[in-house]
Amino acid sequence: MGIKALAGRDLLAIADLTIEEMKSLLQLAADLKSGVLKPHCQKILGLLFYKASTRTRVSFTAAMYQLGGQVLDLNPSVTQVGRGEPIQDTARVLDRYIDILAVRTFKQTDLQTFADHAKMPIINALSDLEHPCQILADLQTIKECFGKLAGLTVTYLGDGNNVAHSLILGGVMMGMTVRVATPKNYEPLAEIIQQAQQIAAPGGKVELTDDPKAAAQGSHILYTDVWASMGQEDLADSRIPIFQPYQINQELLALADPEAIVLHCLPAHRGEEITDAVMEGPQSRLWDQAENRMHAQKALMVALLGLV
Repeated sequence: MGIKALAGRDLLAIADLTIEEMKSLLQLAADLKSGVLKPHCQKILGLLFYKASTRTRVSFTAAMYQLGGQVLDLNPSVTQVGRGEPIQDTARVLDRYIDILAVRTFKQTDLQTFADHAKMPIINALSDLEHPCQILADLQTIKECFGKLAGLTVTYLGDGNNVAHSLILGGVMMGMTVRVATPKNYEPLAEIIQQAQQIAAPGGKVELTDDPKAAAQGSHILYTDVWASMGQEDLADSRIPIFQPYQINQELLALADPEAIVLHCLPAHRGEEITDAVMEGPQSRLWDQAENRMHAQKALMVALLGLV
């Protein structure tokens, strides 16, 4: 029931999924990755990205091609949306041409406008508020490493940004403890914490701190992101001294569980939020995590398009 209920739906935020639907999606991603399931389609995916992308763009494209479908790159610089055509007009037109649309944008409200004016499924491929597709891949990677999700502790270190928001929500839905260590005034949004407390599965909880060492203690997963997200490049240099204590390095990793893994959504600023030694070390799962973007998003499209 979980997967079938997703057909025709949108994914604008991680909590658009129920706990059972997320579990079903993760299993579907595993089955697709292993080759147990080989669905085929002749659908068309549109990619409308207002922000730069490597992993999201390529993983969505590869996933749809592997399913047998086609992809249209709707770059705003070469479409009318980049010249100010209202989102609702673009949404209505694209709805007549394509079957599913992934949007990478700034405002969460823009995603909602697409969803309100198009009948096809709309996927949040990143907004300033959330990055749900990234967290589906993260959860898949963690489950592959530990064989479970419930009962694990994941520690996020750095800026309380869109990735942190989706990790908090997705983690507690899977019964995980999500520790978030940020400098003061860089915490995740209060409404995200409140939402997490409302939707958490048994055992799922959020812990906030400004102490990176305490947050890393005994954790099963250490996770970080860049200290200045897209659109904040002018703040990057000024943030370095503020965030330096939150760098994932060998010293911090030594405080975690001996079998701990390290994740980063990429791209990374090597030597800033994470060191080369950790990225290239035996506990790094960054490349498995990046690969799983394709498998998780393939599962999402298969479910939203009703292919299973």
